[in-house]
Amino acid sequence: MKLSVVSLTVAVAIAVGMLTVAHQPVFAADSATPVLVELFTSEGCSSCPPADRFLETLDSQPIPGANVIVLSEHVDYWNHIGWKDPYSSHLYSERQSKYAQRFQLDGPYTPQMVVDGASQFLGSNPALADKAFATALESPKIPVRLSSLSVDASHILHAHVETGPLEPSFRLRSVDVYVAVALNHAETQVSGGENGGRTLTHVAVTRSLTKVGELKQAQALGQDFQVKLDPKWDSANLRLVAFLQESNQGRVVGAASLPLSAK
Repeated sequence: MKLSVVSLTVAVAIAVGMLTVAHQPVFAADSATPVLVELFTSEGCSSCPPADRFLETLDSQPIPGANVIVLSEHVDYWNHIGWKDPYSSHLYSERQSKYAQRFQLDGPYTPQMVVDGASQFLGSNPALADKAFATALESPKIPVRLSSLSVDASHILHAHVETGPLEPSFRLRSVDVYVAVALNHAETQVSGGENGGRTLTHVAVTRSLTKVGELKQAQALGQDFQVKLDPKWDSANLRLVAFLQESNQGRVVGAASLPLSAK
């Protein structure tokens, strides 16, 4: 009998570089399909904590056959109603607005979950997540691998990303290569706004999101890159996420994650 993603995720919620050959990256076989999950959320939104908890459930890898790579992106348009989300950025509000245009929505909303840049839904709805994951697991992906190299005295992370080739079957001329740095865990005692008096916890809180390159058709990528880290961030509490996304913020065709403690 085929197990439902919903039943698995709800059950969990309740209970709770590589060498290259001929300039082409060689990747070990991995039966798990990477799936990128973006949650647009805010500490100023009273409807968001259930979605934050659901994202934490997904981060615990409850879905057979999937390597769920999550990012919590805190928008800033709730900051005017009594609480300024310390993790919010206008960059994530802009990113969400582009999704709203692509999905032909009336506008952005929270909590919104976007899976592989291909489907969107209310971020606290496991039934809709079930459908999105079923589609994502059937979609072909390009292998991606991250290598964390070093953090220098200026708090610059030096790292490396490799990908498999962008095959013609993807019907894409190129894809953008993004890198995110995210806090594994964050906790806030909210003193104002709709969640005033509550202690909120988050996973994979995105602190920076940068386009570092472009993968062109029939080519693979092997590239060093640098990311500026905030000196206040504890490297043991950071993860690095790379993903390949169709231009104009389309579908995601590959992703990988690496804890910075692995450097």
